[in-house]
Amino acid sequence: MPQYLTVGHLLRQLQGLDPNLPIRLAINPDFPFAHYVGADVVVRDGTAFIADDGQEDYLPTAVGDALAWA
Repeated sequence: MPQYLTVGHLLRQLQGLDPNLPIRLAINPDFPFAHYVGADVVVRDGTAFIADDGQEDYLPTAVGDALAWA
């Protein structure tokens, strides 16, 4: 995945998934948590921003492993 994710790249990654599948952000490999994704998208200065909407729980170990965070 590129360091600078674009809307197009994100859409390509998500387009084959079940649209009812919940989505979370994996945050901080040193203290891994899953965060909810905020519903609002704000575009400023040529960049789209999506806020997190709070912490759900610890990130599952299998996810950290798949992200090579272990």
